[in-house]
Amino acid sequence: MEGDCLSCMKYLMFLFNFFIFLGGACLLGLGIWVIVDPTGFREIVAANPLLFTGAYIMLAMGAMLFLLGFLGCCGAIRENKCLLLFFFMFILLIFLAELSAAILAFIFRENLTREFFTKELKKHYQRNNDTDVFSSTWNSVMITFACCGVNGPEDFEAIPHLPYSSLEGATPEACCQRELQSREGMFVNKEACLSGMERFQNRQGCYTVILNSFETYVYLAGALAIGVLAIELFAMIFAMCLFRGIQ
Repeated sequence: MEGDCLSCMKYLMFLFNFFIFLGGACLLGLGIWVIVDPTGFREIVAANPLLFTGAYIMLAMGAMLFLLGFLGCCGAIRENKCLLLFFFMFILLIFLAELSAAILAFIFRENLTREFFTKELKKHYQRNNDTDVFSSTWNSVMITFACCGVNGPEDFEAIPHLPYSSLEGATPEACCQRELQSREGMFVNKEACLSGMERFQNRQGCYTVILNSFETYVYLAGALAIGVLAIELFAMIFAMCLFRGIQ
């Protein structure tokens, strides 16, 4: 390989690894935000094993890409064949893992439908029983997003009250309007809410509220994931070309 071509390949390799470095930093920052966020999302993540695992996987992937980007930049600038080969094999494994995760997410996307969440809510929700992880998670979601059930308060009509509860209304406390959307927030009018007065209840379903809240971020995350995969693919190609060109 000619010297000029090798030099060009080396700096292109450095550039792509710099983008991997930035992508890893973004994932790392997002993972840390999800875990330590003080606005109530941390509570939900900690209570749900699936979300809890997902947050730490995101954190680990971000840290790994961050490190790989750094190592790739060093390998390209120093023209170290051993480091470049290690980089290629490692990033290939990450690429295949991310691709597999995307395929699995697409295959099991039906588990995120409105009907699925409604069925699970009616089956497992135990109102104000915060010792139950499922119920506590749902209460945190409804309080944080000022929403009620999956579709609205009507989701709770068939759910029985706890044996020690003396309240007659179907609406759980978590659906009542608060001055501040947190567990510490004061109720606007708790008694009126529980007795069925709609103007003191959060009437909109959580499915619609959360979907609207995160719609922009979902597309952004998808675009970022596609971008990271493309950059990783090009980085592998440049790494192998540079590896073959070094004498």
